[in-house]
Amino acid sequence: MFQVLYLGYSTFEPRLGTLPDHACWADTKEHKMGTTDESGRARPTRNPSSGPPRKRHWLRWTLAGVVVLVVAGGFVSVQSLVGPVPAALVLPHVSPTPAGAGSSSTDGTWTVANGSSAGYRVPEEFLWQHGTLVARTTAVTGKFVIAHAEVTSATLRVDLSKVTAGGKTPSGLAGILDTASHPGAVFTLTKPIVIGSAPAINATFTASATGLLAMHGTTHLVTFAVAARYAGSQLEAAGSIPIVFSDWDIKAPFAVQDQGSAEFLLLMQR
Repeated sequence: MFQVLYLGYSTFEPRLGTLPDHACWADTKEHKMGTTDESGRARPTRNPSSGPPRKRHWLRWTLAGVVVLVVAGGFVSVQSLVGPVPAALVLPHVSPTPAGAGSSSTDGTWTVANGSSAGYRVPEEFLWQHGTLVARTTAVTGKFVIAHAEVTSATLRVDLSKVTAGGKTPSGLAGILDTASHPGAVFTLTKPIVIGSAPAINATFTASATGLLAMHGTTHLVTFAVAARYAGSQLEAAGSIPIVFSDWDIKAPFAVQDQGSAEFLLLMQR
């Protein structure tokens, strides 16, 4: 449930009092000529400053309303994300296998299969409110070639136009990432990943990956850690890539930080 944000401010309300006789009446000829009616009786003259400054009050209320809307907009933007945040993408849990059992070669061409997922994780901050925006998609494709215990080539593509958060497309995402012109984020390996000796089945190993990440019409070199596991008929890999959105000419929306991470979980079959 959203919290209520209250802004208080004070306005000046003029006090009305009894005007002295000389402020409303005068016996001079000039006053009688300017403030007498047809019967010759003098009319009371109202002090213009005694009335409420209505125009000023309307202006103050209007400005206050604008401030409340702006603050509330950012407040709701962050508050709407408060709640359970999806955990980071990691290797799925498996039952432990005795050390060294069933080891075999991982050489071959591996294709990204069903069950793979990728997306982004971005912090949000507005005033004292903090949140995390997590959005993902299963529209992930790619191929990895392993030869002599090295990943010699790899290409991974994520369809950003199909990214969702809580089952819905994040508001404004298509415009921010310009998915109409650049629907995909593509990673291309530029340096072989050394696996070493053939890994034991269900044994987790780590490696460093370096390659080019193309997104939003801009390409940059990135390096990140990968956790992987060989399960006999399936090769699994998970990791996250630190992202500074401005480096890819992506303008972060209001209350969203410029830094985040791209996450992935790959289930590959040979």
